[in-house]
Amino acid sequence: MNGNAATRRTLSALALCLAASVATSVTALAAQPRESAPVTEYEPAESLEGNFLSAYIAGASKDTSAAASFYREAVKADPRNAELLERAFVSLLADGALPDAFRAAERLTARDGSNGLAQLSLGVRQIKAGQFAQARQNFARSGRGAAADLTSTLLTAWAYAGANDGKRALEVVNKLKGERSYNTFRDFHAGLIANLVGDQAEAERRLKAAYDADPNTLRIVDAYARFEAQAGRTDLAIQAYTTFDQLLPRHPIVRDALDKLKAGKPLTRLVNTAQEGAGEVLYGLGSAGSTQGDELPAVVYLRLALYLAPEHALARLTLADTLDRMKQTERANDAYAQMPATSPLKLNADIQIGLNLEQLGKGEEATQLLDAAMKEHPDSIDVVTALGNVQRSRKKYEEAAATYSRAIELIGKQPASNYWTTFYFRGTAYERAKQWPKAEADLKKALELVPPNQPAARAQVLNYLAYSWVDQNMNIDEAFTMLKQAVDASPRDGMIIDSLGWAYFRLGRYDDAVRELEKAIELKPGDPTINDHLGDAYWRSGRRLEGKFQWQHAKDLNPEPDDLVKINAKLKDGLPELEKPAATAENPPEAQKVNPDLPKGAPAPSEPPGAADKKTGG
Repeated sequence: MNGNAATRRTLSALALCLAASVATSVTALAAQPRESAPVTEYEPAESLEGNFLSAYIAGASKDTSAAASFYREAVKADPRNAELLERAFVSLLADGALPDAFRAAERLTARDGSNGLAQLSLGVRQIKAGQFAQARQNFARSGRGAAADLTSTLLTAWAYAGANDGKRALEVVNKLKGERSYNTFRDFHAGLIANLVGDQAEAERRLKAAYDADPNTLRIVDAYARFEAQAGRTDLAIQAYTTFDQLLPRHPIVRDALDKLKAGKPLTRLVNTAQEGAGEVLYGLGSAGSTQGDELPAVVYLRLALYLAPEHALARLTLADTLDRMKQTERANDAYAQMPATSPLKLNADIQIGLNLEQLGKGEEATQLLDAAMKEHPDSIDVVTALGNVQRSRKKYEEAAATYSRAIELIGKQPASNYWTTFYFRGTAYERAKQWPKAEADLKKALELVPPNQPAARAQVLNYLAYSWVDQNMNIDEAFTMLKQAVDASPRDGMIIDSLGWAYFRLGRYDDAVRELEKAIELKPGDPTINDHLGDAYWRSGRRLEGKFQWQHAKDLNPEPDDLVKINAKLKDGLPELEKPAATAENPPEAQKVNPDLPKGAPAPSEPPGAADKKTGG
């Protein structure tokens, strides 16, 4: 929805280094949001060992609220234990309890001045307090290595800028040299510093260099365009935003900036204080780690970024998105709820809260929130689509289809390829509502619109349409071709492989069905439909005991009510026997047939799914 992953490409090369810079302090811990309040919701254990074990388990299960609480208690029982203190520090920092984390950092650095993360944290606190000289001293002690040098160098430069020593700040930044992504990051921050200290010629040179090197990263585009707008070159600013909009359409920050520029309204600088500039450094590092799956280092950097720049909307959204990926849904909603009311991203955050409420089983709350958002933003396609998604999740398929129709009306003459998902969602709603002709038309439309540079998305549409055909015993030839394309595009998607296996089953090729469905089970063992399908395939292959086992497993996985009825019937009576015509010369036994009912383009039983394409040069 917010496109953050697409806008942070410049820093992706830094992510591995970032993980290493924090990893020594964060082993076995993971992050959840609690930005200032102490943790009091967990009952402590009665012993040091109990608190330590509880904290360790909580960290391993990505619950740093619990980890922080139990480590606190463990440290009380053994205050001289350096390892306990370090673990408590990291869990407090990741959980957002920063005052307590800073106190732990003071104790750590008093014992061991080489603790880089503790030194970094204290330097951040000093920048916020305006103690720039002391901050530089802490950053100088914050460790060695590529990531540590990058972090400490940029933060030191911003500390000089905060002390009104712009010349020294730029000299420090210019020490950074490395691969292209480092140089782009260096020019970006040099331009921001020069702009802040009043060196407009240097600001223009450095921001333009960063933009030329990477015009596809939102933060760089935003900084460059804002500078050009303030310099009176509105045409260049509009051009930069418009070019980015073609890459990532409808980003709220870009749309808001373009609306203001076209209305003759001014844009403010991206960074207005040294404190915000240091926060921007930490946001950039955190977003890079987040895109590479290094959640804990990312959360640590983002917590510190928000401590320095509480109004940093992208840092807030990135933190919430990261927590979402960690399946910390309630904590993610806490972060989304703190989005600044004036931010263009506020509506995105509210939408995500609504979707998460549905995930948490609070469908009524989700519907009410999105209804209110839709009344406030009646022309927002995103809000209407989100409401349709909640309705579809709640199995209100006809209501969902009507809501998606409203979204499609709002799309109007806008480029339909930007909204292929809306047609896809409406098609799935129609299919669930048993309105197949409408569903088929929408799914075909989505397949027509999905961009060619999104192969995984195209595979999903191919799979849904082809599986629906197979399940209805129609268009089997075309469905097989589409399913092979989908498997080739997403060879690790269990649902797509299940569809291919089910197509083999419909053809009576049960051994092939078993082979594919067993692959699907390995990839998605908890799906009731795949387990049910594999049970059918086992039964038809003569492996009836295994078939009943799979049906029982499918039943235990909470299948749809209609499917549950069918599964119970199969557990009782099995599958009905197939009628077999008498063997004749015109109708030989199955063993003598060559690929019975083999669709055009389908691989032979011994061939992998993509083999037929290779033979025909497709």
